[in-house]
Amino acid sequence: MNRRTFVQQSALAGAGLLLPKTGGAAPAFPEVRPAVGKRNFSSKAVEAAIVRVQKLIADEELAWLFGNCFPNTLDTTVHFHEKDGKPDTFVITGDIDAMWLRDSTAQVWPYLPLAKEDKPLQQLLAGVIRRQTKCILIDPYANAFYDGPGKSEWQSDLTAMKPELHERKWEIDSLCYPMRLAHGYWKTTGDISPFDADWKQGVRLTLQTFREQQRKENRGPYRFGRKTSWSTDTVPGDGFGNPTKPVGLIHSIFRPSDDATVFPFLVPANFFAVAALRQAAEICQKIGDAVLAADCRALAAEVETALKKYAIVDHTTFGKVYAFEVDGFGNRLLMDDANVPSLLALPYLGAVSETDPIYQNTRKLILSDANPYFFKGKAGEGIGSPHTLVDNIWPIAITMRGLTSRNDAEIREQLRLQKANHAGTGFMHESFNKDDASKFTRKWFAWSNTLFGEFVLKVANERPGVLRGRF
Repeated sequence: MNRRTFVQQSALAGAGLLLPKTGGAAPAFPEVRPAVGKRNFSSKAVEAAIVRVQKLIADEELAWLFGNCFPNTLDTTVHFHEKDGKPDTFVITGDIDAMWLRDSTAQVWPYLPLAKEDKPLQQLLAGVIRRQTKCILIDPYANAFYDGPGKSEWQSDLTAMKPELHERKWEIDSLCYPMRLAHGYWKTTGDISPFDADWKQGVRLTLQTFREQQRKENRGPYRFGRKTSWSTDTVPGDGFGNPTKPVGLIHSIFRPSDDATVFPFLVPANFFAVAALRQAAEICQKIGDAVLAADCRALAAEVETALKKYAIVDHTTFGKVYAFEVDGFGNRLLMDDANVPSLLALPYLGAVSETDPIYQNTRKLILSDANPYFFKGKAGEGIGSPHTLVDNIWPIAITMRGLTSRNDAEIREQLRLQKANHAGTGFMHESFNKDDASKFTRKWFAWSNTLFGEFVLKVANERPGVLRGRF
């Protein structure tokens, strides 16, 4: 089942496990993780981290949520084996049996700090890098892949589909996330074994694709069309997206939500490209390919220059802010989307500093009613997405607000909101109604779960006092 269908079909009141009534002072919570023998992968380091962090959390329900969510990717979505003597890891997104380059990185990223002390976990992560490389070599324009040839429900899309593809929506971040994971893995473990000739070819294809989508000479080879009643699920006109002026920015025909862009220069995705290209350059320098490293740095510098010129706008209330999308002609879209890369997430991705005054102005804008996708209701407040229409808040955005905050009160409030809105299931969801959290989409969404686990782990490591008391 595709993501869009879940938006239509999964207002799942009562679909989860409701918290049982308790007779004592301490609430009892049901076991919602798979039984030990039915988990896809077990990590001693992850289990030890769960025990350590839960001891720091005074609120029993929050501790229970962390214990469910943090290992969810390993419990339910990874498929690890060795192929030709090398690790290979396929990672489904959850309720959809396909691997997104974005989601697969985001799902395993929170485990990186534990990889050095857990060799099997390190191998699993190396396997994700190798599998992502294989995917890029199949098609650098695709966003989601099967574990071998399959039959996609999107095979009739008006684009160059291949048997291995689940979907072929061109999104800049699909090629940024693998570089981010590779760099994080290397910095954590010191292991350079995944960075072989195939990996370098993947970086070359990434550079080639980014340059094609700068569209300096022509509109490039990528086109997309889909027969659908959802306007954001396809590309207008002739399949190349809305017109732009070639200014050095990279076109992203779709957002990380898998929705079509309005103005194809998606600003947070271009910021992400700058950061990821520089990370790839570090690895290339380390493994002795100075030419490829220089190429990565040169493109990063070009895109960064264009961002400084075209992505910053003057807002009458908030001052200088980053636009969400621009077209190079002066048109801009001021909003934010819950999916990452987002404007909110720029410091998390290493793209800007948390103290950058333009980011701080932008943060004020997107966390206010000046952002058409910031919703506030009886259940809480947070950023949503056109992907789930209006009035639906995304837990990913609540988590990201906490991850990018330096304010204890704000961090604590994001933890409280997550605790209050899991609808008795013990897990995070894609989105929930701003007035009623029991109306939610996607009961099995591993990215949202594991990112929440990363948030709690970060608080435990850096601000353990925030975890004291009830929420």
